[in-house]
Amino acid sequence: MNDTTIESSADVKRPWEEVVRVAEDGTVEELSALLNTMTVAEQAFVFSHMEDEAEANVLQRLPAEDAAELIGHLNESEAARMISLLETPAAASILQELPIDEQADLIGDLPEKDAEAILQELPQQDADSVRELTAYSDNVAGGMMVVEMLRFRSEMTVAEAIEEINRGAEHYSDLDVRYAYVCDDEGKLVGVLPMQNLLFVKRNRKLGEIMIANPLSVLTTATLEELAEFFESHVYLGVPVVDEQGVLKGVLHREAVQYEEVRAAENDYLKSQGIVGGEELRTMPVWLRSRRRLSWLSINIVLNLGAAAVIAYFQETLESVIALAVFLPIISDMSGCSGNQAVAVSMRELSLGIIRPNEFFRVWWKEVVVGLINGSVLGALVGIVAIVFDGNPYLGAVVGIALCINTLVAVSIGGVVPLLLKRFGFDPAVASGPLLTTVTDMCGFFLVLGLATMFLARLV
Repeated sequence: MNDTTIESSADVKRPWEEVVRVAEDGTVEELSALLNTMTVAEQAFVFSHMEDEAEANVLQRLPAEDAAELIGHLNESEAARMISLLETPAAASILQELPIDEQADLIGDLPEKDAEAILQELPQQDADSVRELTAYSDNVAGGMMVVEMLRFRSEMTVAEAIEEINRGAEHYSDLDVRYAYVCDDEGKLVGVLPMQNLLFVKRNRKLGEIMIANPLSVLTTATLEELAEFFESHVYLGVPVVDEQGVLKGVLHREAVQYEEVRAAENDYLKSQGIVGGEELRTMPVWLRSRRRLSWLSINIVLNLGAAAVIAYFQETLESVIALAVFLPIISDMSGCSGNQAVAVSMRELSLGIIRPNEFFRVWWKEVVVGLINGSVLGALVGIVAIVFDGNPYLGAVVGIALCINTLVAVSIGGVVPLLLKRFGFDPAVASGPLLTTVTDMCGFFLVLGLATMFLARLV
C-alpha cells in the first residue's frame, strides 16, 4: 500500500472503517497521513463510531507524539475514555507528550486504580506535578493553572537567564511564554519579568533590578467566580498563582477561566435537564448513562403524582367540559417556559455574582413585574384562541386568567427557588427544574379546573 491508495475522508461514507483498515494493513506513516487529512470534528466523529478494540489499536499504532496531539484535541471526557482503553505503558507514553495540566485533567477523569498505575509509569517529577494538580478542584485556580513556565531567581543576571532559556529552547518553544516569574530562595513570587526586558538591558544586570516588583497574583484556592471577576477587572492574559505562603505554584491564563465558565454553564444546563452526573456522551457505558438519567426521572415521577392528583380531583369537571383538555398542556407548557426563563436569569446572575442568595424579595418583585406583563399578554392570546375554538367567552376567560396567574407563579418560582436552594447549600441547577415543572403543572391544572368548576354552568 502507498499514499495514493488512501482515500480522502470526505470521499468515504464510513470513514472509521477506512481508518481501521489502514491501522491494520498500512504503515504508521499512512495512518498518520490519513488522520492528518481530517479536521478535529471529523476525528472525533471517526473515533466515536469505532469499537473499543479498534480505537485502542489505532492509538497504539500511532507514534506517541501524534496520538497525544489527537487526544489533546478531543473532548476531555472522550479523551479520558480512550486513554482508559490502552495498556498502562502505552497510556503513559502518550500522556507524557502532553503538557502537565492536560495530563492532570485526563488522569483526574480516570478511575483511581487506572490513574495510579499510569502515574507509576511517568517520570517522578511529572507524576508529582500531576498529583499536586489533581488534588485541586477543577473550579479553583489551582485546578486551572499550568505549572510549566519560566521561573528565575532574583539574584540571577540577564546573561544567566538567557543561557537557561537557550538550554531549554526546545521545551519552551511549545509554551505560551510572554513573561518570566522571579522568585526568592524560598520560591516566593517577588516579581514579573516581561520577556522583552531581557533584550534591551546589559547582560550583567540582576533580574531583581529590572523586574516588575510586587505583581498581582491569585491564590490557588480562588474560586471560578473570583477569577472571572479578576479578569473582568484586569486586561491581563494571565496571572501568577501562589499558595497562602506566597510560593509560586503556576500561571493561570484568561482562556482557562473562560473555558471553565463555559463548562460550568453546560453542566448547569445538563443538570437542569435531568442529567445529574454531568457531561454525557453516547460513547460512555450504557449503564452509567442510564443511571445518571434515572436519578432525576425517578424523583420526577413522584413529583408529578401531585399534578395527576389535581386532575383526578376535578375529573367530573373535565368530563363535563372536554374542551379544557385541549388547553391544559398549553397552559402548563407556556408557564413552564416562562419559569425556565426566570431560572436561567437567576442562575446566570448567581454565577456572575450580580445577586446574592439572600436577595429573593428583590428578585421576586422584578420577576412579578415581568410576569404580570407577559402573563396578561399570553393569557389574552390564549383566551382569544379558546373563544375561536369553542365559541364560548367564558372558556376564553377561564384559560386566559389561569395562564396569567400561572405565569406569575412560574416566574416567581423560577426567579426565587435557585436563590433559596443556593442559600441552603443545595445545587440549584439540579433541583430548580423539577420543582418548577411540578409546581407550575399542579398550579396550572388547579387554576384551570378550579375556575372551570366555578363557572361550570356557563361552560356546559
